Amino acid sequence: MDTARLTCLTCGQANRVPLDRLDQHPRCGSCGDPLIAAKPAELDPAAHDKATRGDELPILVDYWAPWCGPCRMMAPEFAKAAQALAPRVRLAKLNTQDHPEVSSRARIQGIPALILYHKGREVARLAGARPAADIVAFVQGKLGGRG
Repeated sequence: MDTARLTCLTCGQANRVPLDRLDQHPRCGSCGDPLIAAKPAELDPAAHDKATRGDELPILVDYWAPWCGPCRMMAPEFAKAAQALAPRVRLAKLNTQDHPEVSSRARIQGIPALILYHKGREVARLAGARPAADIVAFVQGKLGGRG
């Protein structure tokens, strides 16, 4: 049975999930929180690093800040994209104001910035506020329609 390694975005625990059960709302074996949600998860630096470096399911991270108008405008569109892409792609957000060290390491030069990661590497970036349809098309285009 094929499985995917997923980091719990709440507690940071690594989990193995059968690929044919991704759409059955798998939960973390440690804390019980959902591993795949149809809404973006808020990341702290530890969860960001574990998920972007080690997960075997694609994750799209929105680097944003609360003072950024375009970031706030895009938030509902990013949430719509999360619904459209689940369970094959997870979407998450990282507050660059609270975690500037992560945005510096990721070489974020402007926000909002979206970075798609898959199997420990950066696949692609998309800058600026986008509607949900553009976000979904970006992910599917970069993953060959698997998103």
